[in-house]
Amino acid sequence: MTTTELLFTFCNTGILFFWMLLLFLPKRKITQKIMAFPWIPLGLSFFYAYFLFGFGGLAEADFSRLDGILTLFKEATPESAAAGWLHYLAFDFWMGSWMLKNSQQKGIPHPWMIAPMLGTFLLGPLGVLVYSLVYFVHSRLNKK
Repeated sequence: MTTTELLFTFCNTGILFFWMLLLFLPKRKITQKIMAFPWIPLGLSFFYAYFLFGFGGLAEADFSRLDGILTLFKEATPESAAAGWLHYLAFDFWMGSWMLKNSQQKGIPHPWMIAPMLGTFLLGPLGVLVYSLVYFVHSRLNKK
């Protein structure tokens, strides 16, 4: 196993532990600490930087056009693909943490959060959309 594969597997598998905390132990002290500050995305950002800057390849990328993004994907290296995936892992987790923290502040029951959290873990922005719907429904039900 290469260093790239090892670090990628560490991050990709390790994030599951922290998502489990959010899903199954949302009120525990450790979960509250990781929700209070983006500790997990910060940790992932070090690996992201290693893959992104340690191996180059993005300096000439054109992010302003779809063709440029398509070229970037077509010419991806294992390191640039790993960086792209860690980008998703970090931001999806940060968003999931925010949603859970916000739901706790708003008094949304945790069972209502399972679908938005899983949606964010698996499909990113669609989970945020589901959370918005949960938030809207909960706020409407509590106005009565």
